[in-house]
Amino acid sequence: MHGGKRERAGRPPGSQNKATVDRQREVEESGMTPLNFLLSVMRDEDADMDKRMDAAKAVAPYVHPKLSSIQHGGNIGYLSHEEALDQLDHARQQRR
Repeated sequence: MHGGKRERAGRPPGSQNKATVDRQREVEESGMTPLNFLLSVMRDEDADMDKRMDAAKAVAPYVHPKLSSIQHGGNIGYLSHEEALDQLDHARQQRR
C-alpha cells in the first residue's frame, strides 16, 4: 500500500526509548535519585547552612506541592451564613 498511515507502525504511544530506559535503570541500581541526594544534603548537619537551604528550596516542590486555587462559581445548594442565621432566628421565635 503506497502512501498513508500503516497500522501499528512506529513506536507505541507512551513507550520509552532505549536511552531513557537505560538511564532510569542506572538511577534505580545506584539507589540515589536526585531527590534522595537533595534530601541528604538538606539533612546533613555538618554541611554549610546556605547549601542546606538551597537543597531544601530545590526539593520542597517535590515533597510539598503547591496548592492550586479554584474558582467557586455558584451556589451548590447550601445556605449562606446569613440565611442560616435567619433560619435559626426564625426557629427560636417559633419556640417561644
